[in-house]
Amino acid sequence: MRRFPRPRRLAAVGVALVAAAASILLFVKPADAAVGLHISGTNIVEANGSNFIMRGVNHPHVWYTGQTSSFANVKALGANTVRVVLGSGKRWGPSNDVAAVITLCKQNKLICVLEVHDTTGYGEEGAAASLDEAVNYWISQKSNLVGQENYVVINIGNEPIGNTNAGQWTAATVAAIQKMRTNGFEHLLMVDGPNWGQDWQFVMRDNAQTILNADTQRNTVLSIHMYAVFNTATAITDYLNRFRTNGWPLVVGEFGWRFNTNEVDHDTILAEANARGLGYLGWSWSGNTDPILDMATNFNPSQLTTWGQRIFNGANGIKATAKEATIYSGVTPTTPPVTTPPATTPPATTPPATTPPVTTPPAGTRACTATYAILGQWPGGFQGDVRVTAGGAAITGWTVTWTFANGQAVSQAWNATVTSSGASVTARNVSYNGSLGAGASTTFGFIGSWNGTNGVPTLSCSAT
Repeated sequence: MRRFPRPRRLAAVGVALVAAAASILLFVKPADAAVGLHISGTNIVEANGSNFIMRGVNHPHVWYTGQTSSFANVKALGANTVRVVLGSGKRWGPSNDVAAVITLCKQNKLICVLEVHDTTGYGEEGAAASLDEAVNYWISQKSNLVGQENYVVINIGNEPIGNTNAGQWTAATVAAIQKMRTNGFEHLLMVDGPNWGQDWQFVMRDNAQTILNADTQRNTVLSIHMYAVFNTATAITDYLNRFRTNGWPLVVGEFGWRFNTNEVDHDTILAEANARGLGYLGWSWSGNTDPILDMATNFNPSQLTTWGQRIFNGANGIKATAKEATIYSGVTPTTPPVTTPPATTPPATTPPATTPPVTTPPAGTRACTATYAILGQWPGGFQGDVRVTAGGAAITGWTVTWTFANGQAVSQAWNATVTSSGASVTARNVSYNGSLGAGASTTFGFIGSWNGTNGVPTLSCSAT
């Protein structure tokens, strides 16, 4: 899941030849536009010119608005940034407590990355909001955001395009950035890639310059989400190298950890981010439908999970590498990013991953439906994803069955107990995702093998 294009940039629309010529410079935000956090070259810097490297975590605020102690807890563990999940009201929320969230960030000396989560998987996920709808939410919150440019980054929309027609991402992102600027926002903007954030088709990578050029303030940072697509050091470094070579600003806005051999190589992400001076924000503090991604059990900082220990206390982790923003500390950091060698060509196809986060309810018969998708395939293997949705009444358990017609087989699965008998496959919920409210959904995934044909089977879903 990722993509990128070419090096330099032209100014927005040159008023004269002088302006056009002057614009063919490095990707540096004009000095007179340096309001708060902004881009200089490939770096995020503060208004005083000090480099700021994000070291933090994602917090699922919109689903757990009462967990306000989380801000102090992640700060106490060393974070300098928190990415806060908000809802526009299209699917979750609306989050009308933006001012309170910003206050919590400032009280705890954290840089606040605010994101609209409703856009997740647009084009593939029917309930998702468009980027334009996300911008309308930011406009509705403008009075809470103006004046906070030293403290707030606006992540326009989380994982704004799924795997269906990922190419639409470019035009939608350009329009969203331009609409934000037309409406007077001067904040540092962050934009996530398509393919559920993972850019495995390289749409973001190959159109990065177009996106950066669209911002009249030259103040946008690109964000890659790293999950199972990034399960090797080669996949990670090839992607990061392309950005470094072309001078495009980038952060790792979400990533998980290697809880099995096919998952994200978090050790490489942490090491490379530290070596390159790249920001990173791990997913997520607590409250996941799949608790393997929780850093703290039940939001309790004294009960860090394996993932929590690694990202906070491990090599290249938050405690060892985070520097507080100078807007809070008054101390100018002296940690310049280290340049790494240019990238080679991107790796061959690697299997994409599903989105990690939480599922919450929409709305009518005690039953369920299931949909099957192939997220990616490679010679001899593929990654499948199944979404289970409750009917018009809440359910306490589900079972999905199907029969492969072309000799495929499941080799491993997550978020479900999967058994096979010949071509017949049965998947049952696990302890944490069987109970679904009316209309609510959950997903499970698997790695399978195929040879010759990889047809999509017909699924049957039964609920209790």
